Amino acid sequence: MAHTEAVLFTLENRVGTITLNRPDRLNAFNRDMLLRLAEVIEEAVASDDVRTLVVTGAGRAFSAGQDLSERDPRGRSEPFDLEAIQKELFHPIVTALTETVKPVVMAVNGLAAGAGSSLALAGDIVIAARSARFIQSFAKVGLSVDAGGGWHLVKALGPARARALLLTGGAIGAEEAANAGLIWRCVDDDAFAGTIADLARHLADGPKTAYAAIKTAVAAAGSAPDFGTYLAEEARLQGMAGASPDYAEGVLSFLEKRPTRFGA
Repeated sequence: MAHTEAVLFTLENRVGTITLNRPDRLNAFNRDMLLRLAEVIEEAVASDDVRTLVVTGAGRAFSAGQDLSERDPRGRSEPFDLEAIQKELFHPIVTALTETVKPVVMAVNGLAAGAGSSLALAGDIVIAARSARFIQSFAKVGLSVDAGGGWHLVKALGPARARALLLTGGAIGAEEAANAGLIWRCVDDDAFAGTIADLARHLADGPKTAYAAIKTAVAAAGSAPDFGTYLAEEARLQGMAGASPDYAEGVLSFLEKRPTRFGA
């Protein structure tokens, strides 16, 4: 893809990397960028060549959120229909990222604000550079929360901290976010790229049936009405994983004291 495109995609060693690429605008989202991002994610999720997906930003930001130059109210007789915009542009993206059976790594290289923070939290594994910050800037422009951000904040931080961050338009640094359980890890900036590359390669070489089952089990743990329902789903998923060739390979590699060679 041309460097001028707002969303870049590369594929190497079964790792598909999506890069938000409007660095001059801190990778802020406009309509064309969001439509293209949805397309790229859909293609990556559907491709058998992609075993792991990484999403990151170009330059010094992950994403500053919505590009407000598209929201200029001057000269408009009616307000923007943000409910429709959410459903059309943002929901397909965060839904695809959370529902895919493939591991999704969010490599938060810098500022993640507003909808950019919501997108950053939509991955399975979120790793942030130490200089990154997650800014809940919605209230500062008279908005609530969107792109699934409220869900992730409440699940990770609890309602009291989520509510305070959103009401004050507050920010949380990468180290604090990791300590609070909002993200998985915070790493020093100079180690960030290497950490992401190592993790992505590890996941791409892993057992895809087991990964799909793990993601489903974790989701079920948060939604099952009772422990017995969860146990039944957990057992079903373990049965699915145990019937895959990857389980036989995992056991054999252990018994034969050699590295695993999981299939395609």
